Amino acid sequence: MTDFWLISVPLDKTSLTSVEKLKRTIAKTNLASSCCKFSIPDLKVRIVIKKTCQCMKEVLESSDKVLENALANGVDLMNFMIKFQWDKAKYPTSLTLSSLAEIINKEVSQVEAELKSRSAAYNSVKASLQNLEHKLDGNLQTCSLNDVVRKEDLVVSEYLTTLLVVVARGSYSQWERSYESLSKFVVPRSKNTQYSQICVVCLNYQSVASGPHRFFVRDYSFDLEEQKQREIMQLSFHKKEQYGIFVRWLKVNFSEVFVAWIHLKALRVFVESVLRYGLPVNYQALLLQTDRKHSKKLKEELASLFVHLDPTASITDVSCDIPGLCQQEYFSYICFHISTNVLDIS
Repeated sequence: MTDFWLISVPLDKTSLTSVEKLKRTIAKTNLASSCCKFSIPDLKVRIVIKKTCQCMKEVLESSDKVLENALANGVDLMNFMIKFQWDKAKYPTSLTLSSLAEIINKEVSQVEAELKSRSAAYNSVKASLQNLEHKLDGNLQTCSLNDVVRKEDLVVSEYLTTLLVVVARGSYSQWERSYESLSKFVVPRSKNTQYSQICVVCLNYQSVASGPHRFFVRDYSFDLEEQKQREIMQLSFHKKEQYGIFVRWLKVNFSEVFVAWIHLKALRVFVESVLRYGLPVNYQALLLQTDRKHSKKLKEELASLFVHLDPTASITDVSCDIPGLCQQEYFSYICFHISTNVLDIS
């Protein structure tokens, strides 16, 4: 799994020398697969990505399809991170920090509210369809019979009706011998055995009593079953229609939220750098792409190179369970951990 570390160091002579040394060390040791500048503009001195991914996974029903559709501005997330440029049209750098943060939070809140509404509507259609399909699936005692029973085979009149009886294979001989005597209202020789079930004609005001026998009389109406089939077809069409609309919305808004998320991270790096290194603004942000197996050695190398910034800084794990940006410990340099496991939502 690939991780990104967003670090920031001041642009003093010692730190710049350390940055160059870091690049050479990375090239020799493969502690990170890349080290590039992370562009943050000069600025006046809780995000819904996981929910969106979870919803996308549930709708697409495939983690691979989530990776294919989870793009930022039309490119994969890694390329977006590496080539990040501040969107000055969307987030004008002439605004104050609080105004920029408010724009991002408002944008994300709107997406979150609409995600909740759209997800509820789609899941309602999906649940209704599954509920109907479940009722019509299963064994002969519950499944739909309209595909095997013809309407003309059913005798329905003022005085007669047709019952559908489920008979176990092992009990068929017993049925043959006894069905006419199950009730005095059964019409003799009225059974029809061309189906998996048996049709029996009896008087309309009295049904067959199965008694101790292993016979099951189905509660069945051809017209009602036909109506349920039409409902399933309508719900299937509606679900398919909603699926396309919802997936397109998820793709667009995942991109919007991810872009906003990374801008917020850049904003935090700027704030932390100004607070740590002071004014005038003079720092360099770097984006390091690494993986878990090299993280410990990379942290040790960074601590060694930038120890001059603060000799008292600790060396501890910066990883956290919350996808995104977190700075759990204090380092001599500014470091934010941005994990790509934002898509690992299993």
